[in-house]
Amino acid sequence: MCNFTAMDCYLFGQATHYDIYKKMGAHLAERKGKKGVCFDVWAPHAKEVYVFGEFNDWNETSHEMKRVEPETMGVYELFVPGAQKGQMYKFIIVTEQGDKLYKADPYANYAELRPGTASIITDIEHFTWTDKEWMDKRKAKSDADVYSSPMSIYECHPGSWMRHPGREDEGFYTYRELAKSLISYVKTMGYTHIELMGISEYPFDGSWGYQVTGYYAPTSRYGEPEDFAYFVDQCHKNNIGVILDWVPAHFPKDAHGLANFDGTATYEYADPRKGEHPDWGTKIFDYGKNEVKNFLIGSALMWIENYHVDGLRVDAVASMLYLDYGKNDGQWVPNKFGGNKNLEAVEFFKHINTLILGRNHGTVMIAEESTAWPKVTGKVEDDGLNFSYKWNMGWMHDFLDYMKLDPYFRKNNHNKMTFAMSYNESEKYILVLSHDEVVHLKCSMLNKMPGLEEDKFKNLMAGYAFMMGHCGKKLLFMGQEFAQKQEWSEERELDWYLLENPEHKKIQNWVKELLHLYRRNRCLYELDSSWEGFEWINANDADRSIFSFIRKSKDGKNNMLFVINFTPVERPDYRVGVPKHKTYQLVLDSEDPKFTGKTVQEPVKKAAKGRGKTAKQSYKKLDYKAVKSECDGRPFSFAYPLAPYGVAVFKY
Repeated sequence: MCNFTAMDCYLFGQATHYDIYKKMGAHLAERKGKKGVCFDVWAPHAKEVYVFGEFNDWNETSHEMKRVEPETMGVYELFVPGAQKGQMYKFIIVTEQGDKLYKADPYANYAELRPGTASIITDIEHFTWTDKEWMDKRKAKSDADVYSSPMSIYECHPGSWMRHPGREDEGFYTYRELAKSLISYVKTMGYTHIELMGISEYPFDGSWGYQVTGYYAPTSRYGEPEDFAYFVDQCHKNNIGVILDWVPAHFPKDAHGLANFDGTATYEYADPRKGEHPDWGTKIFDYGKNEVKNFLIGSALMWIENYHVDGLRVDAVASMLYLDYGKNDGQWVPNKFGGNKNLEAVEFFKHINTLILGRNHGTVMIAEESTAWPKVTGKVEDDGLNFSYKWNMGWMHDFLDYMKLDPYFRKNNHNKMTFAMSYNESEKYILVLSHDEVVHLKCSMLNKMPGLEEDKFKNLMAGYAFMMGHCGKKLLFMGQEFAQKQEWSEERELDWYLLENPEHKKIQNWVKELLHLYRRNRCLYELDSSWEGFEWINANDADRSIFSFIRKSKDGKNNMLFVINFTPVERPDYRVGVPKHKTYQLVLDSEDPKFTGKTVQEPVKKAAKGRGKTAKQSYKKLDYKAVKSECDGRPFSFAYPLAPYGVAVFKY
């Protein structure tokens, strides 16, 4: 009995076999009363294909696979009685020229730990899930619900977040250990999502998981597929969403991988001007070939539907959209209209995003897209790509350029912090401070900041507050929350010992306070893509480098005023204009003793004494009543002691 039917072939050839991962690869099966494994592989230009492994003592020629009808499709299949879960295997592809290629299974669900390259028979369809409540809530979410919900993402590289010291196996935490320690940490800090880098199987640690050979397998560095499913399950039970980095842009040339799979350009474009990234030394998928599109679509669906993942962050989208990305004249081929857009990649994105979001309500597709390509998050009917969100790389670069400056020069670069709001409505954005910004001599976030050490911490506190108040969902890379000093490296764990230093502990507490403030207040996430949710009080105070703005909720009953000073100059009686004659409650102040370790400011002491309380008891409950006094073009205002690099957040 054939596992891969004529209907399977038809759907595969149309790029609409959405459960392809249940047919291709290695699957436990029973034929005529005998238990074993059914192997299926696509190799359209192969002369012969063999499967070999532990089940036949690695005999290369004893198990020849047969072409499935119609033979023109190029799918090979063989049922091997006695093959079992846990056994390693590979395919031998005999090319039309008679060469032998030893290939891992492109659809394998599990792989040998590198440097080994064999695939491993497993079963991913029978994990016992306990996250029904989470999945039911996810399914019930509309697009509007997704966009109006909080999203604060902890970007994490599992292999270097934390390690067991002194172990010969490099000390990686397993998926199950991460389910205990990482989830607990993220939950305590107040993040809503974990984004995992580099989970699809990959051979080279230094690629961080962005040069993938196993698009259907969670990397064996941290355990088995069932262990990864357990991690996702536990995230959901703790109300934490899971986002995976996913890389359909390119793949490496490793001999056991996808490159030149059957002796020809099977998965990649045949013309090297379209099929190779000269900068990265990798191959580019052929987005015009239906079987290749189906391979990628099936991978995405497997992560979301089989592993219950809540979203995919699609890496290097710009490199897919532009035919001349990273290439010089003569290294690329124009499209049929003479332009530089990859029309096949555009259609691929429209297809996959519409499919995934339509089949899986409440999930997200996120584009790491670094150019001004229009309508990345626009609807397909408006010629958009239909992503849920786009990383706001423009905001990130402007923000970091500003934050690196000596405060004296910031007044001449004031617009770098305000510019992002001028285009905020054009897309649905995530503000990111990602791993790419703290590697390759770019310095850690702390060491990007100007001044002496005390100034660096204060600058970073002010910067994080600005980010948390600004429109857009949020993403911080691991270690940034406690001001990691070193650049990130995949070869070692984060410098957790820094938390023994009070300054690092204080900034961790500051980020924690910001994250919980964000989640508690609807105004900070309900209207991220609309001017209805944001209003500048003063966007032009360049000489003093002070920014003041308001975030507003839909019902107007939960609003916040942010005032942030980006210079070391104290403003003891800073006056800020406000829209209403109301009382404004101080809910977050960078001069709070728990963030500074210093005594309470004298003006705060006096205000507390007037309420018959100690300054410490009353600190977070100070009220400032607006008076009729024009300021910042507003009829009402109030004065507040704004410290050097001071941050003050008021609720009204």
